[in-house]
Amino acid sequence: MLYDLHELQHASMVPMRMWATANMFFYGSPFSPLSYNPMSRVIVAGSDLLLRTTHRYEKPEFGLSETIVEGKRVPVVEEKVMEKPFCTLLHFRRETKVRQPTVLVVAPLSGHYATLLRDTVRMLMQDHDVYITDWQDARMVPVSHGPFGFDDYVAYVIDFIRALGPEVHVISVCQPTVPVLAAISLMAAEGVRTPSTMTMMGGPIDPRKNPTAVNTFATDNQITWFEEKVIQTVPARYPGYLRRVCPGFLQLAGFWSMNAKRHFESHQNYFYHLVEGDGESAETHRKFYDEYNAVMDLPAEYYLQTIKRVFQEHQLPRGTMHVMGKLVKPSAITSSALFTIEGELDDISGSGQTQAAHALCTGIPPLQRRHLTAAGAGHYGIFSGRRYRESIYPEIRKFIAAHSTRS
Repeated sequence: MLYDLHELQHASMVPMRMWATANMFFYGSPFSPLSYNPMSRVIVAGSDLLLRTTHRYEKPEFGLSETIVEGKRVPVVEEKVMEKPFCTLLHFRRETKVRQPTVLVVAPLSGHYATLLRDTVRMLMQDHDVYITDWQDARMVPVSHGPFGFDDYVAYVIDFIRALGPEVHVISVCQPTVPVLAAISLMAAEGVRTPSTMTMMGGPIDPRKNPTAVNTFATDNQITWFEEKVIQTVPARYPGYLRRVCPGFLQLAGFWSMNAKRHFESHQNYFYHLVEGDGESAETHRKFYDEYNAVMDLPAEYYLQTIKRVFQEHQLPRGTMHVMGKLVKPSAITSSALFTIEGELDDISGSGQTQAAHALCTGIPPLQRRHLTAAGAGHYGIFSGRRYRESIYPEIRKFIAAHSTRS
């Protein structure tokens, strides 16, 4: 019912959006006499802000058409390597004969699209052959494809790793650190050769350590509360009609509520930038929120199982996690080097939550482990932005290079 109301609300705003669009033309076009009104900039800025705050943001493009390899600019072609109902394995194929380590970036299935890791991929492409998991919006997946749960996520990761071969280096960002560690643990227990390295960035391996507001919210509410209050049914206008999901618009509301004051001030400043004619600052705002506001629906099974198994029952650090009927034993991993990265100011995965992987992976020799706490970095800062580019990525590159050849 809530999903239907959301759709109705969006439709009801069409007249208002048409009015704002007309204002943009009449008060913003140099061919309109109204644009020379002293208040024209204020009217245009207000209309622009109204359109952006009521706009439905679609999935962004990666837009990575070239990179620098060994000092030379080379074209990049985005291609689909493996397609599954809920995820596509993308390859950023570089038009170069230079052979460099293969990297699989496992993107979060937590609301935003994989394009949120654009900066991560942009830097990695310079020194690596990069693949990424491009998760599908659940409302676009017909119910005929069946449900998608935590175990399915792990199975997808195993399939992708096997497709790329044991020399691959796996980087998991935020939420997927848990299913990725589970996947590699299962592979190791079966005697399958595991990836060369595992780099885990800002993930809830053990959410009991320095719990954040996100962790507390998950533990303060029963799983039945999430099922009753959060889970909705996809309306008829989408291919995934009747699929149970955690809607993207609810997740976006949660993201905004965590830093409501900062988001309000950002939009207020955007209005002032438009009035003042500061196009550069306004464009920076647009680029950020075009990505931030683009959200996807999550399969209900995966969402609820992650809440219960990762954040409420803490199955992985307690040693009670079973996937596909098998006990997950991180201690079985012996040949994959481990690098954990945390942000000093991370308000989503608290300090120590990702580093906890070292205490679980007891089979990995000490010389093949490393931990980095990025000073001054928040959650997004560990995989995007200046700190990532200048301080964190160089360490990832060195770690991968050091473990790219193994006997």
